[in-house]
Amino acid sequence: MNKRQNIYLMLNRFCGFMLRVVRKFSSNQGLLLSGAVAYYTLLSIVPLSIIALIVLTNFIEEQQLINILSTYLEMVIPGYAQTLTEQVREFLVHRKAVGVIGFVGMLFFSSTAFSMLENAMSVIFLQEVRIKRRNFIISTIIPYCYILLMGLGILMVSYVLGAIETLESRHLTILGWSLNLGGATGLTLYILGIVGEVLMLTSIYLVMPLVRVSFRRALIGGITASVLWEITRRVLIWYYAVVSDVNVIYGSIAITVVALLSIEVVAVIVLLGAQVIAELECEPEKTASSDLPKHIGLEWTTRTAEK
Repeated sequence: MNKRQNIYLMLNRFCGFMLRVVRKFSSNQGLLLSGAVAYYTLLSIVPLSIIALIVLTNFIEEQQLINILSTYLEMVIPGYAQTLTEQVREFLVHRKAVGVIGFVGMLFFSSTAFSMLENAMSVIFLQEVRIKRRNFIISTIIPYCYILLMGLGILMVSYVLGAIETLESRHLTILGWSLNLGGATGLTLYILGIVGEVLMLTSIYLVMPLVRVSFRRALIGGITASVLWEITRRVLIWYYAVVSDVNVIYGSIAITVVALLSIEVVAVIVLLGAQVIAELECEPEKTASSDLPKHIGLEWTTRTAEK
């Protein structure tokens, strides 16, 4: 078999696999699930941002946290993150008016996105969910663990940026080369955001499904989803800036429409990645079951010949 035939067979197998993934994603109502995840994420994003800022302002300067939040919201809702940041800033001015009940309500709504994502993963990995269910207490705790980890991530980013800002006015000399670190803060913030995005998606593919997913497949899924979203995000930025008339059509609710659309695109990418992993996890079983009749038939033929 020559090289061209090998390439043809690989492409044929890949296209067949992706077609199977798309069909399964469609049969699982993937777009409907993505819409539900996007809705609950939109419901969660403002209270989650407020809680993070209220807690973390005890450790870090408020303006620095708002700058970090604005940068990372821009990675999720391109072009309209500044408006959301202003809403969060306005709320922080009147945060003393929020009582215990209000704080508990925000804490509840900030976790709904992760709960909905877990339910969507249950549909994607439907066969295994019929066999076993996750403990209710664990399902309740998981969203708050993610909120805690996100807060710790923002805290770590803030300290790293603080260290870099102290070096921006200095020159670093390595092997005779003089490096100016001015402007390194923005690049570092972006790189840390990408790394955090990959780690977050990898952990979602590891933790959310009820089946055991290998770290290698989860990491590949996280990297692939992050790359796809970065490409899509830049296309959306160009579309909203050059082509779209969303502000004219939707007026005052344009930011809600844009945010919902952007988050739904993220949800589609994440759930498609989960569907790919689900199909990869099922492939060995399908291969084994397809090989079983051949093995039984061969064994029966051999025994008949011996008789």
